[in-house]
Amino acid sequence: MYNDYSPERLGVRPVARLSTAFLSQAFLWMFVGLGVSALIAYLTQSSAGIASAAINLWLPLIIVEMVLGVGLQVAIRRINATMALGLFLGYAAINGLTLGVIVLAYASSATVVEAFVSAAAMFGGAALYGAVTRRSLANMFGYLAMATWGLVVAIVLNLILGNSTLDIIISIAGVAIFTALTASTVQKISRGDFAASTGSMEKASVLGALLLYIEFVSIFLFLLSLFSGGGRRR
Repeated sequence: MYNDYSPERLGVRPVARLSTAFLSQAFLWMFVGLGVSALIAYLTQSSAGIASAAINLWLPLIIVEMVLGVGLQVAIRRINATMALGLFLGYAAINGLTLGVIVLAYASSATVVEAFVSAAAMFGGAALYGAVTRRSLANMFGYLAMATWGLVVAIVLNLILGNSTLDIIISIAGVAIFTALTASTVQKISRGDFAASTGSMEKASVLGALLLYIEFVSIFLFLLSLFSGGGRRR
């Protein structure tokens, strides 16, 4: 939760130079995290041994990844910026393992490129809108957060049902939700909301990077599912 004295709640916005600093630091660490994930994913696909280990440890990896992602958001105010950054990069590294297995199992190289380019375009457009719009997206963030939990429930349910039509609906909803979340997150970063809630520009940049990273990867994975038809590569 954000404190009552955040710029967003007070209806004020930092000067342009400070907003740019907030955004540039968050996006810098986000791209570093994506780079770490891309490297680990490449190594996973290039090594049968790493891929096999990732598959065998799939459930523990997912659990650790979720614990790191949620734990960092919860503990961000109580840990220092260096530890927060280390946890974020650890999260990105583990996510690289799971991404490598997913890409290896479910899509061709052409589909991966298509999904990545499409995700980058949608993410970039949403980020630009969030940075320049004067309309407050604060209320939308809360609704989207609730929609995300509903999406998780639907995903878990469809793991049991295995319904291909529901899979398509979930993927479309996921793309829409995380694209909208990107715009809201960027606005919160630029208005100094995370800096106010964490009490540190450095920790705010890590928190912003984590959320942007999750949003971009989520858009990519949902598009990958759509473009690959939800089926494994033959």
